[in-house]
Amino acid sequence: MKTVLITGTSSGIGLATAVAAAQAGYTVLATMRDPGRAQPLLDAAHTAGVTVDVRRLDVTDAASITDCVEAAVDTYGRLDAVVNNAGISNFDPTMEMSTMDDLRANLEVNFFGVIAVSRAAMTHLRAAGGRLVTIGSVHGIVGQPFNEAYCAAKFAVEGFMESLAPVAAAHGVKVSVVVPGFVLGTRFGVFPDVNRKTIQAASGPYAPTFAAYFDWVVGHGWAATGQQAQEVADTVIRTLTADDPPFRVATSQWAQDYLSEKLADRTGDRVQALARTWIGHA
Repeated sequence: MKTVLITGTSSGIGLATAVAAAQAGYTVLATMRDPGRAQPLLDAAHTAGVTVDVRRLDVTDAASITDCVEAAVDTYGRLDAVVNNAGISNFDPTMEMSTMDDLRANLEVNFFGVIAVSRAAMTHLRAAGGRLVTIGSVHGIVGQPFNEAYCAAKFAVEGFMESLAPVAAAHGVKVSVVVPGFVLGTRFGVFPDVNRKTIQAASGPYAPTFAAYFDWVVGHGWAATGQQAQEVADTVIRTLTADDPPFRVATSQWAQDYLSEKLADRTGDRVQALARTWIGHA
């Protein structure tokens, strides 16, 4: 039986993917920074009639990464796949409001954490002829106003994995990035729990553009195009089990269409024009 290690499984996409992978016949190491938050996952697995092996893994803690990966191989004799899912959101109504420590913490989890887990697992993935799947984002292709730090991390993940993919493939490991858009019912799928008037008042000269962006998000943007975490999880499983998965896998037709705005935009003008409509400056 193949073994998959999945990060960030306490909720959302990670939770749904862990259960779906177990249903697909994988032995699942469902990892999370705080195993005390595992009950929703365990309840979902029980309802689905499957089991998962919950382990602690903090993507910013090198020792916990090494311990978890080695424990997987010691326990099950192999590691066939890794799904990099753990991440944090970073919403900043003005670039100046985040501290440099906040920005570095975002990159530490969303970029360096992905790389650290991938590096620790690669020897075992090569031995198994395995799969490395990372949850990216449309924000890793198309920059999003007021989400600069999060986009920067996801852009970095895209670039790293795109560069790694041909080398890994030459040594038997298939690398893919699964690209969702707005995911409902997760912390990434809910507009930040902030008081709009308070945060606009703190936005200084950016207040009008922030207000326009807020209106677009709530009325016409992600809220109107979202999908469920289960749909993303199903895409991950198809990517894990495909004979020859593509490098970049959009999770919906909307995401595919959205990405085409950037991938067909050699100069960047198309994306810049699109972004201006979101902030009321078309």
